[in-house]
This record gives sequence, C-alpha cells and structure tokens, in this order.
Amino acid sequence: MNETEGLRFRRVHRPQVITDDNNVCVLSTYSGKVFQVTLLSLGGFLLLPLLIVILILESPIHPEVFSLKEPPLMKGCWEPNLKLREAQRLFEDQIVGPESIANIGDVLFAGTADGKIVKLIGRRIHTVARLGKLPCGSREEESTCGRPLGIRVGPNGTLFVADAYLGLFEVNPTTGDATRLVSGGQVVAGRKLSFINDLAVTQDGKKVYFTDSSSRWQRRDYLHLIMEATADGRVMEYDTETRELTVVMENLRFPNGIQLLPDEESVLVAETTMARIRRVHVAGLNKGGMDTFIDNLPGFPDNIRPSSSGGYWVAMSAVRPNPGFSMLDFLSQRPWIKKFIFKLFSQEVLMKFVPRYSLVAELHDGGICTRSFHDPNGLVAAYVSEVHEYDGNLYLGSFRSPYIAKLDLRKV
Repeated sequence: MNETEGLRFRRVHRPQVITDDNNVCVLSTYSGKVFQVTLLSLGGFLLLPLLIVILILESPIHPEVFSLKEPPLMKGCWEPNLKLREAQRLFEDQIVGPESIANIGDVLFAGTADGKIVKLIGRRIHTVARLGKLPCGSREEESTCGRPLGIRVGPNGTLFVADAYLGLFEVNPTTGDATRLVSGGQVVAGRKLSFINDLAVTQDGKKVYFTDSSSRWQRRDYLHLIMEATADGRVMEYDTETRELTVVMENLRFPNGIQLLPDEESVLVAETTMARIRRVHVAGLNKGGMDTFIDNLPGFPDNIRPSSSGGYWVAMSAVRPNPGFSMLDFLSQRPWIKKFIFKLFSQEVLMKFVPRYSLVAELHDGGICTRSFHDPNGLVAAYVSEVHEYDGNLYLGSFRSPYIAKLDLRKV
C-alpha cells in the first residue's frame, strides 16, 4: 500500500465541541420523555379505577338481539316537510305531558304528568280528577302520583283512562268520581301489569282492550324497555260486565297505542320497538291470531287514532332517517354497546342525545300512507304521542312537552 492509499483510509480525528445548545437539546428530549411517562402514568392511574368500576358494575338492562329492516326511503308520502310547524301551541307552560286527548263536544280532556285528568274549556284548565296521591313531580313519586296515559270517551259519556301504574279507570267527567276497573301491578297469567299504556272501548262499552307494554319495566323506565327490546308486552281484554281480565296477545316488543277497527273484531297495536303496527284479532273466526298492518315504518309509532277520512293517525316522536343514520337501528344488533351505555349514563342524560323529529302520518287499509306532516328537530311540536282529530283540527298530545299543539288541516 502506497502513501496515497494510506491517506485514503486514515480517519481524521476532530475534537468534539460541547456547547450550551447541545445541553438544551438533550435536556429537552429528556424532559419530553419524562412528561410523556408522567402523563401516561397519571392517565392510567385515573382510568384504571374507572375501567374496574365499569367492569364490576352490572348493566341495568339485558338487551336482546333483534333485526330491523333497512328504513324506507323518506320520499313520496314520507317526503320531509315543515307542515307541523304551522301548528300553534295551546296552554303552553300550564300543563305537562298531555299524552292522550279526547273530546266531548268542544271540551277537551287529557291526562297530565302530575297525575291529573283535566278538561280544557276555552282558555281555562279545570281538574276533573286525581287518580293517585300527592306529592307529584319526581321520578320516584310517579308510581304513587299516577301517570294517566290513554284516554277515551265511553258510550255513556264517561271517560275511560289507562294509568301506567294505578290501572284502568272509569271517570265521570262532571263529578270527577273515579271507579277502578283494573288494578295496576297485579299478576295476570303469571306476569305483572307493570306498564299499562293505551286503551280502546267497544261501542257498547262491554269490552275494554288495553296494552300492557311490559311486565318488567315501568313507564318511568321506558327507554330501558326500548333499548332492552324485551318481548314481554301484551294486549289485554277487560269485560265490564263479568269483570274478567284475559290475555289476548303476548310476547310483543313494547306494544303501545291501540285502536279498534270498525268491525270490532280486531285492534291495531303499535309495536314501538319494531317500528311496525300489528293487527290483533280479538273476536270472530280469527280470534287469537295476529298479522301485520304495516311494517318498517320510518319512525317509532306511539298512539293510533281514527281520522275523519276512514284512516288512522299515527304519531311518531323519533324517526329512522333514510338517507341518514338511525342510532336505534344501529344498536339493535349490538347489545354490548347498549349495556356499556347504560352503565355510564342515566335515562335522563341519554334522552338529551335522542334527535327530536316529530312525524304524524295518516294510514289507510293495507297500511298505505296517504299523507304525513313533519317537524324536523321538533321546533314547534316536540315529543308527539298522539293525533286527535276534531272539527277540522289535529290536536297533538305529547308525553313530555308542556303544551298541546293544534294544527288546522285547512292550512296544510
């Protein structure tokens, strides 16, 4: 190897110069790592107990897996509009939760969240009866205060009322005298009447059909019932002459509104969780049978009431938008997510995340939709539970709003 080649491999040793900048860089990197470790340790320290609590806590619901069809496209009869926003609010901030409405002449009757049956004359509110006892106003007090839901006028001019907790009543609208026909909470055919909901009365007043939405959940836990999708709801029949109480149909998922058909051989029943309306045969050759009146609604149906054109008004306070995203559809086959959610949040908190969208539709034989009125975001009429038609107007009940909404059909 010559001198030139030796120079080629000779390593030049240069003195390393240590400056303040090098110290800053090293210290900065070290501090960053210490911060990350500290942050992760602190996060783990805080999250570990939370995760342990979540794992230990038992979910209040035991949801079942069920399947819903893809929601129908919101077009044609279901085309979104703003027609419900033409409604005006009546008795705003004077009543709360007028779930169901009936009328005798020009006088309206409703049951409210504070356990009262009221009559509405002009601009005045009169208390007809109180089915439960004070105090009222809290979730804990609801079962003793009472919660009147479905209300109908019987053939003798009396009111038939379904109270979610206290039972079935016949009320004199003049004197306020109330007679209990069926006691809530009693066991019938091995199951408890835990959530009496809506009712329908035959023209002769001899039979009263009503829905018992669940034997497990009460009205104050209705969101638990929807999320759990328990198939423990029933349709009941009460004979006013013999006082016999029988089960007409069982194993329904949240049976809600009920309406007799004109021949009185069958009733329409809103099966809320399944977004459909069933026809249950209560008399005649098909007694004991059931079929579907309309399936795969674009919303979750509540009460059903007759329309002046021979159809039926159906109220829906939550929809399954298509196009769009339906949280309840998404969760229907993911019970583990439901259990996790209910471990962390109360029903009151969860209700704040349920998108408001009011939809009422008129359906005719064969489940054909003929018209629908909408209020996206429920800006005027929120949480609609029933549509009661009288004298060219629709009176919209609500399970939690502090008013009744009135829609003049001539404007829409």
